[in-house]
Amino acid sequence: MVLQQKPSGAVVWGHGELGAVVTLTLSGASGLVIMEKTAQVKGPSGTWTTVLEPMDRGGPYALTAEQGLENVTLRDIYFGDVWLCSGQSNMAMTVLQVANASQELAAAARYPHVRVFAAAPARSSVELEDLEQIDLPWSIPTAENLGHGNFTYFSAVCWLLGRSLYEALGTPIGLVEVAWGGTPIEAWSSHRVLKACGLPEDTGSTSPHQHLSGPQAPSVLWNAMIHPLLNMTLRGVAWYQGEANTLLNTDQYNCTFPALIADWRWAFHTGSAGQTEPHLPFGFVQLSTYRHESADDSFARLRWHQTADLGVVPNARMPSTFMAVAMDLGDEHSPYGSIHPRDKQNVAHRLLLGAMAVAYGDKDLVFQGPFPTRAVLEVTRGLLNVTYSQELMWRQRDAQAFEVRSGVSSPKSCRREGSTDGSFSPPQVCCSSQTSPCQWLVAPVVAVGSHTVTLALSGCRTLVLGLRYAWAEWPCEYLACPLYNSQGLPAPPFLLDTLPAGNTAEGRELLLLPSSGLPLN
Repeated sequence: MVLQQKPSGAVVWGHGELGAVVTLTLSGASGLVIMEKTAQVKGPSGTWTTVLEPMDRGGPYALTAEQGLENVTLRDIYFGDVWLCSGQSNMAMTVLQVANASQELAAAARYPHVRVFAAAPARSSVELEDLEQIDLPWSIPTAENLGHGNFTYFSAVCWLLGRSLYEALGTPIGLVEVAWGGTPIEAWSSHRVLKACGLPEDTGSTSPHQHLSGPQAPSVLWNAMIHPLLNMTLRGVAWYQGEANTLLNTDQYNCTFPALIADWRWAFHTGSAGQTEPHLPFGFVQLSTYRHESADDSFARLRWHQTADLGVVPNARMPSTFMAVAMDLGDEHSPYGSIHPRDKQNVAHRLLLGAMAVAYGDKDLVFQGPFPTRAVLEVTRGLLNVTYSQELMWRQRDAQAFEVRSGVSSPKSCRREGSTDGSFSPPQVCCSSQTSPCQWLVAPVVAVGSHTVTLALSGCRTLVLGLRYAWAEWPCEYLACPLYNSQGLPAPPFLLDTLPAGNTAEGRELLLLPSSGLPLN
């Protein structure tokens, strides 16, 4: 196994006879005692817990726990960085299922200092202290345990990220997989999260048409698969989930996801006696694709909500986070269904860049694609100039990725497109030549500069009420979104549907968006 290295202390815990004193001894390969700790078994759970002194990376070590005449020894322990990987089926996809699987499996033997552990899927109506079952105990990676089967163990995204971290850092890496396909964020959330976001905290109906049960029920995976691990000292979290929430509480995800991150951080910090840092780095994969030419915008909305409606991370609502954009990694011919793209190597690489920048402090590393910072309207020419934060690479020249909502002020109002609650947008109406007052219209790209995209406005040229990019379920072809930076990272999607109205002055600056640098850690 791998325990967390310094500056944190690894937490070790176990069971014993109530009231007894347990002595723990950490020794090196030669048998030399490195440290000794004692802990008392406390009720009502009959458990003991202790925090080891911070250790430099390396190993192997042996850890012995003694209670009276009984003792248990764990061997082949290394100190390094421990990452938790969680989510639904795209996290559960094994190395066996990804592109170039045979090559990836054959390479496993080269990484004996990356150790893997997988909890078995389990659910509970109450918070558990222990995992009910383990699918894969702490193991050295092999082709067999990285490709045990489909959607079992071991997670391809988790493995590829951990392997890359080892290559970048040279430190042992411990990977803990806790995933279950088809599960919504509500199942992974504590009652605190559900309450904070105004969602039902029981397994009853969440809407007049939905009844959640099994692994989809609120908090059941938090109770059985996350709560038992809270004593662990972690270095970071990787999360790939959200597809299930394109069908459930989609427009609450801008609350539930930031709330889950904050709650997990608090719970792991508290459970590890303060050893897991309070702003535990949290990386996630923005949703990839599902159906070509689908008119449904639930995937687009969910991608936006994954950033707390700010487009980039880290941000004020989601500090110390990082994101791997994946909308250009669609796989229409995946044998596991198009919702399960096989290119997990690019996913892991983009997560690695974010981890190195956010978790490991490489401030000079470019870890995300370009994001717009301002847009200026040229009324007389009917153009909108959108300025980006990074140098642009334009790959898909015939793409219709930009859309505007343009028109003139009106006392009328219209239902906000994509709304599930019947909410209304500010008073607005498009030109009389348009069929719908709320219709989004393609804004063709007429020029791309080093940092600027120039759009031709459809319909009215006097007022821009909204602007969006890549707002579709399948917005890009494979590795061919319109906009990338020079490092090959795609520009993330964005939505601005509340631009200021009423001023049509030439050269008016319409928006100022968050920086896509590294603002919050």
